[in-house]
Amino acid sequence: MSECPSDNSPVIDQSSFWSSGNVNWDAHRIGWAVAGVCTAVTVIISTINVLSHCRNYTIPTQQRQILRILYMPPIYGIISFLSYRFFREYTYYSLIEVGDLPQKILRSSRLLLIEFVAEKSGKNNMLREKDKRKLLFPLCCWRYRPTKPYFMYAVKWSVLQYVVVRPLISIIGIICQALNILCESKGFDVHFANVYLEAIDFVSISFALYGLLLFYALTREELAGKRPLAKFLSIKLIVFFTFYQSFIFSALEGRVIKATEFWTETNIADGLNALAICIEMIIFSVFMMWAFPYKEYKRADRAPPTCIWHPLWDSINYCEFGPC
Repeated sequence: MSECPSDNSPVIDQSSFWSSGNVNWDAHRIGWAVAGVCTAVTVIISTINVLSHCRNYTIPTQQRQILRILYMPPIYGIISFLSYRFFREYTYYSLIEVGDLPQKILRSSRLLLIEFVAEKSGKNNMLREKDKRKLLFPLCCWRYRPTKPYFMYAVKWSVLQYVVVRPLISIIGIICQALNILCESKGFDVHFANVYLEAIDFVSISFALYGLLLFYALTREELAGKRPLAKFLSIKLIVFFTFYQSFIFSALEGRVIKATEFWTETNIADGLNALAICIEMIIFSVFMMWAFPYKEYKRADRAPPTCIWHPLWDSINYCEFGPC
């Protein structure tokens, strides 16, 4: 096996953020400041939305899932800021970021869609009147019947397989990084583990997305009036957009992105990806405030607001996903 070069340059920038009493505004530090400000704004916007739902906690079965979804932008923003700030440990931060959070969000989003459908049509008969139809592109040559028992099992496991695969990839990636055989700096070199883990991740996340799209297409009539497209996009775009964005930046290493004195091609690609995520999370946090408005659950006039601690505990208690 070929030797893996370090992801980091051996030459370290010795200057501090504050240089001779003035801020040393080079490109890296400007990015550092932008990432920090964007993350702070994201946290503030998301906190306002979360607390608004907590004070109007009228439908717990739906709102606990919504609260979990609303945590996405600040968590992604904070981890991305840390991975930009401490760029020499970027791989570990990125593996933590995509290890456990996306698979919990995928489960929460699916449960939320089911709760919305059940509210209108009932859990036992929501597929009873669905006719045979074509699968979505690129499998539109085949047809399926939603009333068949195997259909819901297939949709369920197309999503839940990612719940298993993604944490395993993160664990294996951390071990490979420690053994110096992951080698993200080599991109898609077949002599290192990174290309195989990326390929498995790409296939797994694509299957999960297809399953969710299929479920959404099937139930969008039942979701009418709930801003279903906005909710669906706000949930899925963060997970899948950040993944494909990272994939693109990795592909640009050595082609468009070139190394400098202090930063390797991998450092720059990782830094651009982390900075982009920090900026994008502001957009997603605002979008989620519109897609999941607390006013849909607003308490009746003169009713006392809910204590925030019970909703917050509900949102971090994942016992419903498995035995506790």
